[in-house]
Amino acid sequence: MARPKHEHPTPAELEVLQVLWERGSATVREVMQALGERKRRAYTSVMSLMNVMCEKALLAREPQGKAFVYSPRVKRDLALREMVGDLLDRAFEGSASTLVARLLEKTSPEELDEIRRTIEAFDHGKGDR
Repeated sequence: MARPKHEHPTPAELEVLQVLWERGSATVREVMQALGERKRRAYTSVMSLMNVMCEKALLAREPQGKAFVYSPRVKRDLALREMVGDLLDRAFEGSASTLVARLLEKTSPEELDEIRRTIEAFDHGKGDR
């Protein structure tokens, strides 16, 4: 049976992308080592996942010696914006205020201060347009 096609990165693909967004590019072994700090995975599992990600145009790969070096083909901001938009539409029926209310339930006082600064900066930037 064929794998279902996901419009957005799967959780495992997102973990790989996060490593590559931080590093810029890496071999399978380097990604596996970075993931090993979070989750243990076999080399062949990481390699298979990254090859699938190339087929899905999430990653690019270039040969380097006997290995391949992988880099993200999707920008972090765009990928996250699309994922949040999808979550907003599917889970919150397009209501940003409901999404924010749920997020605030898990927000520390420090994060809340940062959110306030972000909203203020957003409001100031919006008035300039």
